[in-house]
Amino acid sequence: MSNATAKPIVCPACGYKNAPNVSRCVSCGAAMETAPPSRASTEKRAMNQGGFSVMWGAISLAVLGVLTGAVIVGLPMVVTALDFEGSNGMLVSIPVWFAGGALVGMISPGRTFMEPVVASMFVATPTVYFLAMNQTVKTMPVFMYVIMGAIGVMFTLVGAYLGERLQSGAPPKPAD
Repeated sequence: MSNATAKPIVCPACGYKNAPNVSRCVSCGAAMETAPPSRASTEKRAMNQGGFSVMWGAISLAVLGVLTGAVIVGLPMVVTALDFEGSNGMLVSIPVWFAGGALVGMISPGRTFMEPVVASMFVATPTVYFLAMNQTVKTMPVFMYVIMGAIGVMFTLVGAYLGERLQSGAPPKPAD
């Protein structure tokens, strides 16, 4: 049988259709199995991340940085009725990071949970500093900014997981 007529191998981790002669998935890098995977092993590995992708980490950093800068700094410059200083800025940052994690989870190939989380840590640090140092009216202690930043990082993980679930579709129905 030649490669032209051979059936593509479907990746057990991400479902990408690969050429029949590859040992690793082109999309997610998972090892390709020659025997069909068992249902238990497929369900166990369905939402596992293979490794950290530096490229998707950089993309996550860009997405979260641009979203945070646009909403927290840029939007109040355009709409002067908005004032995201102090605690209001942190309350807005949390859903922004959630949305950024969900966006990266939806567009990235394979399973990428940690990339948006690490990126949100890098974005949260200057955001917390900026909002804590520029507070004038809605003041709160600095440790509360740190706690809210950590909550935002956790919400990024939830958003990334949700984005991956949306990307992969509904789980398969169990066999009767």
